[in-house]
Order: sequence, then C-alpha cells, then structure tokens
Amino acid sequence: MNHRDPRDEIVDHLPAMRAFALSLTRNSAAADDLVQDTVVKAWSNLDKFEVGTNLRAWLFTILRNTFYSGRRKSKREVSDPDGAFAATLASKPDHDGRLALRDFSVAFAKLPDEQREALILVGASGFSYEEAAETCGVAIGTIKSRANRGRQALIKMLHMRDDEEMELTDQATVAVLAGVGLSPC
Repeated sequence: MNHRDPRDEIVDHLPAMRAFALSLTRNSAAADDLVQDTVVKAWSNLDKFEVGTNLRAWLFTILRNTFYSGRRKSKREVSDPDGAFAATLASKPDHDGRLALRDFSVAFAKLPDEQREALILVGASGFSYEEAAETCGVAIGTIKSRANRGRQALIKMLHMRDDEEMELTDQATVAVLAGVGLSPC
C-alpha cells in the first residue's frame, strides 16, 4: 500500500494540534509553544513512527506527554482563584442564550485535567473512543468513563437538567454536551 510521507502529513494536523494544545494550556502563546515543541519532537523522532499507523494519534500523544511533562517540571503555577485570567481567554457570545460561552468556559476549566482532556478529544476533536484511549495510553472504558463524568459534572455546574434545551452557537460546546442527550436550539 502506498502511504503519504509523514513529514508532509504533519502540516495537515497543525490546526487540530493547536486547538488541543489551547484546551490544555488555556493560553494562546503557551499553546503555540506546545505545538512547536511537539512538531520538533515528532520531526526528530520520525524514524520511530510506523508508516501506515495513525499519525494524528501519534502527534496528539507527543503533544499530551509534552504538556504533562512540562507541568510536572513546573514548580509554580499561575493562581487564578477569581477566574479573572480565564475570563480574558473567552470572547463574549453574540447571543443571550441559557448557556453563555463564558459560563461554559469557566465550568469547563474547573474539570479535572483527565475529564477535560477526554471531552476535548472525543467531543470537540472528533476522536473515536479508541483513538482517544490510544492517545492517552489508557483503556477505552477509562476514556468513556472520564468523558461521561466530565459531561455530568458540567451539567451539574451549569445547573442544567438532562431534558433542558440550550441556545448555543459554539460547536465545541455542542459536541461536548451532545453525549448526554442535550440538544442545542
């Protein structure tokens, strides 16, 4: 079978990698740095990539591992108890729906890293549970459990009911909450 050169294919995955990095770092500059570090590591280790396997999952695994390695090495974290910094990262939506993007962003930021990561991979990035499990290095059931717990926590934090309809324009928000049967208006 004839496969594309992974060096050419890496460019195709940059937008999705940046979106995932941004969801992890919650900072545009840090996300760009994380993607750059990931590409450098991937390029340097291209000989370890098995042609014919899932390049996207391989890149996301490198990105995820780079993020968590950097986090472990970091001795200090930026404290944001009142959410002022997080509020600057979201733009105000143009509608006055039940669920504003800012409310969702604040609630989403409160989720544990593992649940937020599972929701981004499965809900917003379109990964299958199998791909997300491979990327995170865990069992499929673990990813399903993390995503479900994350969705349930969001519903609780946002004071919603399972049968409640939402007015949303943000597709990532729609995708994350769609797994629990909430449908946007």
